[in-house]
Amino acid sequence: MELLPLLLACSLLFTVATPVRDITDACASQINDFQHLNSSGLHLTLHHPQSPCSPAPLPSDLPFSAVLIHDDARAAHLASRLVYNNAPSRRPTSLRKKPAAGAGHLSGSLAASVPLTPGVSLGVGNYVTRLGLGTPATSYAMVVDTGSSLTWLQCSPCKVSCHRQTGPLYDPQASTTYASVPCSASQCDDLQAATLNPSACSVSNVCIYQASYGDSSFSVGYLSKDTVSFGSSNFPSFYYGCGHDNEGLFGRSAGLIGLARNKLSLLYQLAPSLGYSFTYCLPTLASAGYLSIGSYNPGQYSYTPMASSSLDGSLYFVNLAGMSVGGSSLAVSPSEYGSLPTIIDSGTVITRLPTSVYNALSKAVAEAMGGVPRAPAYSILDTCFQGKASQLHVPAVGMAFSGGATLKLATRNVLIDVDDSTTCLAFAPTDSTAIIGNTQQQTFSVVYDVAQSRIGFAPGGCS
Repeated sequence: MELLPLLLACSLLFTVATPVRDITDACASQINDFQHLNSSGLHLTLHHPQSPCSPAPLPSDLPFSAVLIHDDARAAHLASRLVYNNAPSRRPTSLRKKPAAGAGHLSGSLAASVPLTPGVSLGVGNYVTRLGLGTPATSYAMVVDTGSSLTWLQCSPCKVSCHRQTGPLYDPQASTTYASVPCSASQCDDLQAATLNPSACSVSNVCIYQASYGDSSFSVGYLSKDTVSFGSSNFPSFYYGCGHDNEGLFGRSAGLIGLARNKLSLLYQLAPSLGYSFTYCLPTLASAGYLSIGSYNPGQYSYTPMASSSLDGSLYFVNLAGMSVGGSSLAVSPSEYGSLPTIIDSGTVITRLPTSVYNALSKAVAEAMGGVPRAPAYSILDTCFQGKASQLHVPAVGMAFSGGATLKLATRNVLIDVDDSTTCLAFAPTDSTAIIGNTQQQTFSVVYDVAQSRIGFAPGGCS
C-alpha cells in the first residue's frame, strides 16, 4: 500500500491577539500546502477550528467555559453509546420531526425527523481539512472526527435550515457523477450502525440519513454517492450524506469526515486502495503536525492492543494499565484502571479517568506542585492553580497501557490554561466511560493500525 500522509498545519485550541500581518504570513505557509497523491502520498492541510488559519473557524470570542460545556456533551454521548441498543430497527417511511426552537419542517419528498438519539458534540475539539467532491470537483472545508462514521456535507437547495459555511453549498445537479442511493441499497441499511439512528425512505424511494450530535447539532438529508477527490486523486462511488437540514455548532465547515471503524467511514471506503490504518500528530501552537491514511513506519512506535468491545464496534478502545507522577505510581489498585471501558478520541479535549484514578492523580499533582497557590475550580476542571502552565514547575506524568505502550506527558499535556491567570489539570473524573483526549495526545505520533488491531505511540511526532 502507498503511504497517504495528510500533512497538517494546525494550531492549538486557543490563540492570543496577533497582528494581522503576522497571521497572514503564518497562514500563507499553511495554506500553500500540497494536495496531490504521489510516491509520498496525498498531502492536505488540517487546522484546529479556533486557529486563525482555519478555513472554517469557530467564533473567535468563544469562551473556554463554552468549550468545556461542549466537550462534556461529547464525553457524555460517547458514554451513552456504550449502552445504546445497536440492534437494527425497522426502517420507517417517514418520521415525526422533534420540535426544535427556530427549526422548520422538512417537506415534500424529504419527510424525516431530527434524530432522536443524540450524537457526539462537534467543532470545539475537532480539526478541519478540505476534500473535493463531485465532477468537476469543488473543495469543501470539513470537520474530521475519529468518533463518527458517516461523512456528510450541506447540500443545495437547503430545504429547511443550513448553518453558515465557508464557500458555496454542494450542488448535486452540478456534478455529472452524483447519484442518490435508493432505499433498497445495502448502504441504506448500514446507516443504523453508522449513525445510531434508523434510516428513512422518501416518497421517491431515496434513502434518508439522520446524523445527530451530543450538543443538539444534527444533519438530515439524502444518502448519496459521488466521486471524492484530493487534488488530482479521485475515488469514485463514495457514499456520504447530502444534508438539507443542518443545525448546530459546526463552525463554518461544510460538514464532517468520519474516520471511525465502520464500513461507511472515509477510512474504510478508501482502505481497499490505501490500507486500514491512519496516523496523526496533533501539534501545539508553535509546531505543525500531520495525518496519514495508509502505511507507516512500524519500528518507531510502542504499541497497545485495540481493546475489543461489543458495546460499540466503531469506536477505538484501549486498556489503561497505570499512571505515575514524578516517577512514582499512583496509589490506586491496578484493577481501578480497567474498571471502565476506555476510548481514545481525537475530538475530546479533556481526558476522563475513573474517579478513583483521577482523585489520586489530582492529589499527587497538587502535592508535587508544592507551594503554587490554588485557584477555584473552573467548569468541569476542579484542580486549578494560579498562573500559566508554562511559568510553573509541573511534574512529569506518565500513562501506561497494556502491551507496554506509554505516554510521557510534558507540561503542555498535563495542564491547560483557562484564562490569563489560571491553569488547570487537563483531566476530569468519570463513573461511566474513560476517554484519552487530544490534550494528552498533542505532539505524539499516534497510529491506529486497524489491520493489526493495535494503537501505537511515539514521542516527537510533530517534529
